[in-house]
Amino acid sequence: METYYCEYCGTESSTVSSLTLRSCHKHPSGANKGNHKLYEGGEKAQYTCKYCGTIKSSIINLTSGSCHRHPNGANKGYHLPAL
Repeated sequence: METYYCEYCGTESSTVSSLTLRSCHKHPSGANKGNHKLYEGGEKAQYTCKYCGTIKSSIINLTSGSCHRHPNGANKGYHLPAL
């Protein structure tokens, strides 16, 4: 069975529809102001932030930290996994 992840927070789901129907606490518009977004990259051993290059072993670990090179300003957003 395949696992699908939210690009914003790393939440896991067994189907795309069940993932994208739920609200995301790390949505760029604000907590729970939008739904989870499907991460379209494949599963990897390590995930890299597309803004600063930070590397973590899972999407949930990567997106838990604020990014010092985020487009909204230093530490004004979370790391985002590169595809």
